[in-house]
Amino acid sequence: MSDNYADFKKDLPNYVNPENFELYKMRHSTEHVLHQAMQELYPGLKRAMGPATAEGFYHDFDFGGSVSEADFEKIEKRMQEIIAAKLPIVREEISRADALKLFKDNPYKLEWIEAINERDEKFSIYWTGEPRSKGADVDLCRGPHVDNTSEIKVFKLLSIAGAYWHGDEKNKMLTRIYGTAFKTQAELDKFLWQQEEAKKRDHRKLGKTLDLFTFSDLVGPGLPLFTYRGALIRRLLTNYIEELQVKKGYTQVWTPQMAKADLFKKSGHYDKYKDDMFRVVSNYSKEEYFLKPMNCPQHTQIYASRPRSYKDLPVRLSDFAMLYRDEKPGELHGLSRVRSFSQDDCHIFCRESQVDQEIDTALEMTKTVMSTFGFKYRYRLSTRDPNNLAKYPGDPKIWEKVELWAETIMKRNKIEYYPGPGEAAFYAPKMDLMATDCLGREWQLSTVQIDYVQPSRFELKFTNEAGEDEMPIMIHRAILGSPERFMMILIEHFAGKFPAWLAPEQVRLIPISDENLAYAEKVKAALEADGIRVSIDSDAERMQNKVRKAQEMLVPYMLILGKKEAEQNSVSIRYRSGEQENNVALETFVEKLVANVARKDLEILLK
Repeated sequence: MSDNYADFKKDLPNYVNPENFELYKMRHSTEHVLHQAMQELYPGLKRAMGPATAEGFYHDFDFGGSVSEADFEKIEKRMQEIIAAKLPIVREEISRADALKLFKDNPYKLEWIEAINERDEKFSIYWTGEPRSKGADVDLCRGPHVDNTSEIKVFKLLSIAGAYWHGDEKNKMLTRIYGTAFKTQAELDKFLWQQEEAKKRDHRKLGKTLDLFTFSDLVGPGLPLFTYRGALIRRLLTNYIEELQVKKGYTQVWTPQMAKADLFKKSGHYDKYKDDMFRVVSNYSKEEYFLKPMNCPQHTQIYASRPRSYKDLPVRLSDFAMLYRDEKPGELHGLSRVRSFSQDDCHIFCRESQVDQEIDTALEMTKTVMSTFGFKYRYRLSTRDPNNLAKYPGDPKIWEKVELWAETIMKRNKIEYYPGPGEAAFYAPKMDLMATDCLGREWQLSTVQIDYVQPSRFELKFTNEAGEDEMPIMIHRAILGSPERFMMILIEHFAGKFPAWLAPEQVRLIPISDENLAYAEKVKAALEADGIRVSIDSDAERMQNKVRKAQEMLVPYMLILGKKEAEQNSVSIRYRSGEQENNVALETFVEKLVANVARKDLEILLK
């Protein structure tokens, strides 16, 4: 009997919906075929665990020998034989005692069995092949799966990596094999192209090549160090957001990067996140402190610092202060997962009657920003996990009200959205923007949240028209999210070819010979007078080598300056694409470039 969506809905990852459920089942089943093939080819290994994912699947193995990507061909061949055998995949529920007996030689499965027992869940196994028949494979698994291996269409193994058991570096390093599966070859081919293109655009590689950021073992993992060039891009991003915010009446504040545990206990973050927070120890005090993982609790204290009247509302506090989260070392990845970062955070304290206008304004600003960077997007309406409502504090009726309210806001603004059950913050549902980059990958960026829980916990109030105390509503809002993570997305989205306004070096002047250096200095002064970031390559090298170096650094504009240009007060423009315009009046170039930067054009061509 086929595993169906309704029976598994409560246990599925939030990205799985009725539309992609069959693909998810196929990928999960392919992962089982992988570990069956591996067990047959490498009898000494022990299976750890492996799920289906949004892009495919993986499985972790405890290896006695060794395996490399060179072995994929023989592994895939055996997998294909298992698929062609049209083996049934059959679910069976068993007792804890039977599970312990069945997996007695596998410490990883035994650990899972105890975890399942602690959660008081049923023990289920899946057989690939007739149950208990000779050669049938069995694994401890919740499911779901396809009925028969022949339902697996096209698949491919992708890569091998090391992975700590449970992502904890204190545990044993396992061998993780990644793969993917699709319904058609065309879909697989598109995915493989996307993966190859992503490797070329890897922000870690480009970040080093373009001298944007670095990491140091002495500083610590997950703590990025931004060079002048990277810090400039980061500052341009935050300045852009601040320019938009100031026009809408937002005021920027700055808050300490640490706080007493009492603050996070009152907000509720202590109970939820203390294991992911950095504890700070004082030499002179026994009080418990933490580096802050978010801004909202401290912003409540700015609001509460003096009496507020209805005439003061809304109070809009923005903050770019640094935040810290104790991410597991095995999960750190370039700028996409770090331990120190900032957010273009804003918290708005307002009346219920002001919420719609404030959110509409935030959504409009977000629309402007996404257009600036050329991102298509949709929203995820992140609500409570319907199977675990008890973990969300506050009045359930308020939660229902706000979830419906958020949906109404999406519809009123004619925004494409999809449901995200279980993705809500512990204090509020979220309207999360999911941006699509040029490779078709989705990234969660901005968020808007209507929060009744934090104002209640901190007993925030204002005096209304009748002279009575009333609780404000707290709106959480970010547009870029983390500028550090947004930089990662932009580096890969643009492949390092930033639009002119965001490029750390906008123009490089290349004099043909030393005789042209004086004119180069004149051009440099003219550009700098209009705020253009420009340098002169005065090295004693051939012009072609200078052009090559500038292109490697992806400088948008290279100006070739020779005797003719000096005589005519002109420049010859070489774009990083290789296109060229000769003898353009210097004044014309400056005028067009300044306009391009002011408009924040995505295209750098000035024709």
